[in-house]
Amino acid sequence: MTADEPTILATSGGVRASARLDWEVGPLTRYAVELAGVTGRAPRVCFLGTACGDDRRLTAAFYENAWREGWAGSHVALLPMPNVADLAGHLLSQDVIWVWGGSVAGLLALWRLHGLDAVMRDAWQAGVVLTGVSAGSICWHTGGTTDSFGPELRPVTNGLGLLAWSNGVHHDSEPARRPLFQSLVADGTLPPGYATDDGAGLLYRGGELAGALAERDRAGAFRVERGPDGGAVETPLDVRRIRLRTR
Repeated sequence: MTADEPTILATSGGVRASARLDWEVGPLTRYAVELAGVTGRAPRVCFLGTACGDDRRLTAAFYENAWREGWAGSHVALLPMPNVADLAGHLLSQDVIWVWGGSVAGLLALWRLHGLDAVMRDAWQAGVVLTGVSAGSICWHTGGTTDSFGPELRPVTNGLGLLAWSNGVHHDSEPARRPLFQSLVADGTLPPGYATDDGAGLLYRGGELAGALAERDRAGAFRVERGPDGGAVETPLDVRRIRLRTR
């Protein structure tokens, strides 16, 4: 079972603090799994921690969460060598691919080195739901802002381009993100795009924005484009609130 059209849920969330684990799955990630439309079996969810150097503790926490959620979890690691012999075959067999945050520049370099840029496009076009947080949101777009190169934010402009838009993440929680994203869109370094506060996500169907969602009450999402005076124009989007289910 796959989504009925190419689907991406790009977020600044999808995880939450946990009393028992390092972190827990949040409503946005659960919603991404629901988008795959799996019935009669456990959804196949593959985790990629490339942007965090394939940290083993992070991967272990994913498997704890996958068990709690009732998913058939797997992961793809590229360091020190790929853990799966057939990367394309494995990723194309998934219902959902979930990409963690960290260095989007490092993620993109490693993915291209191993041919995952083409594999992700094939998976997206085949109906595998793509989702992720932060770097795992920017990567699907043309680019955004990143601290991959150091504490001072810089533009990244070589995203996979599955989506023809730029992407701003952590729009409300990291003070330098919003003004830099706006200025990069205004001066043409980045194309028009969409930004998310922490706890918000952007749902794309077939490459076009289909809606904005949030798992946090005040989290917003925004359209950012160049205005007629050469500055940036930021327009709030209507956001649908989704709630954490009780266990």
